[in-house]
Amino acid sequence: MRVAFLLFPSVTQLDLTGPAQVLARLGGDARVDLVWKTRDPVPTDAGFSILPTATFDEVPAADILCVPGGIGVNDVIADDEAMAWVRAIGGQATWVTSVCTGSLILGGAGLLKGYRATSHWAWRDMLTLFGATPVAARVVVDRNRVTGGGVTAGIDFALTLTALIRGEEHARMVQLSLEYDPAPPFDAGSPERAGEALVGAFEARMAKLAPGREQAFRDAAAKRGF
Repeated sequence: MRVAFLLFPSVTQLDLTGPAQVLARLGGDARVDLVWKTRDPVPTDAGFSILPTATFDEVPAADILCVPGGIGVNDVIADDEAMAWVRAIGGQATWVTSVCTGSLILGGAGLLKGYRATSHWAWRDMLTLFGATPVAARVVVDRNRVTGGGVTAGIDFALTLTALIRGEEHARMVQLSLEYDPAPPFDAGSPERAGEALVGAFEARMAKLAPGREQAFRDAAAKRGF
C-alpha cells in the first residue's frame, strides 16, 4: 500500500508529520512517500526543512493521496505542475485525503466537487469556491474522500482512515502506541471557545502572514472554471 504525501514549500509540518506518523503504522507492506518536484530539502513553516523521499515522476500512482496545508497552499494551487500531479494521483487513488487547508488544494484540483469536506476553521468556507460542501467537524468522511480539520486534527484524521482500512482494533493499537491521549492545558482550540478577542488576534496575524489569501483562492477558482 503506497501512501503519497504532497510536500511543498511553507507546508505546516504537523499537517504532514502527524498523519505520516500514524499512517506509517498501517502495517503490512505500507510505504509512505513525501513527494515534491525534486529531492532537495523543502522548507516548512516551522523554520526547518524536510527531505522528500520521491519526486512527482517517481510516484505515478498511490493508494492513498494525502495533501497537507500551510501558508504555501496558494502557491501550490497556482503551480500547474504540482496541481497536475495531485489531479492525476487523486483521480485513481483508493483514498483521496487532506489535512487543514490541504483540502483547498484538493478542491482546486477538482477532486472535491460534490463532496462534503472540512478544513482549518478560518478557511473552511472557501471550500464552496471549488464545489465542495464545508462541514464544521474534526474529520469528515464522504465516500473515499477523508478530510481533517486544522493541523492537530491530522492525527484524528489518520486514525479514522486507519480504522477504515485496517479496522478499529488496529487503529486503537496505533493510538495506544503513540500514547495519543489529549489533555490540552487550555480550552482555546476552537473559535467558539477561544473567544472573539483571540480569534481577532489570530485573524490579524494571518492577514500579515498571508495577505490577499482569500482573493487568491477566488482567483484560482475562477481560473480553473469553478
